[in-house]
Amino acid sequence: MAETLKLCQVLLRRRLLKLGYSSSRQSFHTSARNQIYDKDSKGGFRKEGDLNFPSRTEMIRDGFKQLKGEIMLWKEEVKEKLAMDPLMVARKGEVDVQWHFNNPEELAKFQLNSDKDHNHGYSTCEFKMSPSGKGLFTGFIDTRVPKDGIINTAGYCSMRTYRARKSFKRDSYLNWSMYNTLVMRVRGDGRSYQLNIANAGYFDQMWNDVFNFVLYTRGGPYWQLSKIPFSKFFYVSKGRVQDKQRPINLEMVSHFGITATDNSSGEFNLEIDYIGLEFDPAHQETFAYEMYKHDNFIVGH
Repeated sequence: MAETLKLCQVLLRRRLLKLGYSSSRQSFHTSARNQIYDKDSKGGFRKEGDLNFPSRTEMIRDGFKQLKGEIMLWKEEVKEKLAMDPLMVARKGEVDVQWHFNNPEELAKFQLNSDKDHNHGYSTCEFKMSPSGKGLFTGFIDTRVPKDGIINTAGYCSMRTYRARKSFKRDSYLNWSMYNTLVMRVRGDGRSYQLNIANAGYFDQMWNDVFNFVLYTRGGPYWQLSKIPFSKFFYVSKGRVQDKQRPINLEMVSHFGITATDNSSGEFNLEIDYIGLEFDPAHQETFAYEMYKHDNFIVGH
């Protein structure tokens, strides 16, 4: 009787998935929950009360350990404010390097994530120094789907920056409005990788605003210099391309990341020298995708 009841529950869950009441996220997001409102920006993966979640005493102790560093960061902010000498104009044709992966400290600015971390798959990855002294994003993509009757897509690994912050953990943003092109010097394995620029705003409706574009790699022993205009990035939310597109708000970039998810099981290797920004005066395009006027309630206005 118990086995029959369990089978009925699995069949009902699959039927609801097909009807659209709940579906796993297509693309590299594989959470079974699909809801309009998110309680927190982490998507509910880790919350107070979970196993291994730090106690209030531990959080207070860790806070005091970080106090000295936060005060030093605050002093630097004050000095920069008093200097009043910001870079107002990007130099034409010059690449301003944001991350140069030539030492372990630079690699530590990125965090790793995979479907295995959330029990949604079996993929693994790491970000380490390569034999040539550059950053190496490597791992194994496993497209096997867990047999839980809920997840129907698996196989992703990603690396992304930590949230830009001011002193005392205040949220901040990267201001890339002076540039129009993303520049990367990489050496790949022939796979395609997904570039992600997040515009996580102040409200929960904006937490999942991400802009994607594909980084194509040639493979082989030679380095490639990839220049991708920001106008080519398209808008997605929770892994789904949105009907109504819009350009990136380059004044409010919260994260930058790279994802390996090309529906092909096996090892992947992406060696990265640097990631930078450039103002290309020859590029006049502001947004690459035509938008058409739709009837009311077909696409949000």
